[in-house]
Amino acid sequence: MADQIVYLNGEFVPEREARVPILTHCLHYGTGVFEGIRAHLDSPRGEILLFRARDHFDQMLHNVKFLNIRVTLDVDQLTEVAAELIRRNRLASDAYVRPLAFKSATKIGVVLPPEDSFAMVAVPMGDYLDTHKGLHCGVSSWRRLQDNSIPCRAKICGAYVNSALAAQEARDRGLDEAIFLNEAGHVAEGSAMNIFLVRDHRLVTPDVSQGILEGIPRDTVMTLARETMGIETEERTVDRTELYVADEVFLCGTATKLAPVTRIDGRVVGSGEPGSITLALQRTYDRVVRGRERAYTRWVQPVYRPADVVEGHAAHL
Repeated sequence: MADQIVYLNGEFVPEREARVPILTHCLHYGTGVFEGIRAHLDSPRGEILLFRARDHFDQMLHNVKFLNIRVTLDVDQLTEVAAELIRRNRLASDAYVRPLAFKSATKIGVVLPPEDSFAMVAVPMGDYLDTHKGLHCGVSSWRRLQDNSIPCRAKICGAYVNSALAAQEARDRGLDEAIFLNEAGHVAEGSAMNIFLVRDHRLVTPDVSQGILEGIPRDTVMTLARETMGIETEERTVDRTELYVADEVFLCGTATKLAPVTRIDGRVVGSGEPGSITLALQRTYDRVVRGRERAYTRWVQPVYRPADVVEGHAAHL
């Protein structure tokens, strides 16, 4: 995208002009907080819909407190910047929005300097993983960071070295994705996704004390399971061995959405095919993010047209 427009410190500028100095603090020490926000194409209307953007930005504005970063825009202003980026770049397909708040001091020193910057980009993005087939995963030899080392509930830039090591190890082993255990040996999450198990027609997922990201997609899955399928989610400690006896396993994340897992550590999960509950949630999730479920149009925001277009569209489905 040669003429891509990005947002940096209050201005929309060409990407080639959005540069930071080599001594930027975040580059050396990982002192930044980011979010990932999906936007999906509603093909019948030719509309792009931001999914739960306000919830993502609200979460980000809480998480920047860990690094004493100040973002001067509020949730509504940040959401409008995201929409404007999609419009200025004339995106007409599924997309991904990446806001980044970071320490921008140009000096050496392991502290949290007062200088802050804020940037945002929007890029086309299709499927992050092939979610139409079952993923083959493996428990990583790397352990998930502890929350009292680096806060796990926030997307802190430096912490994602942990994710990169686990994800690369999985790919080097010929696997699709890694599964983290925490320091206590309990299941935490994927390399950058939350994890769910299905056992006896119930959803099970690690609770927030296990060193997981409090993901918006995780909340979405639990809400949809409860409200559309009458299935409650049990949030608790999950042992590694429970992965092997689960009826179904799936990962969820902003980029990935819902991805069924059919093999873990060489062991077949359930029947060896994506399970019925996983597939039902996957279908519902996709309809919701594309504005096709009237009960959840509050979660989507149209970029090119007023909100009543989406609601009117949903009302006729």
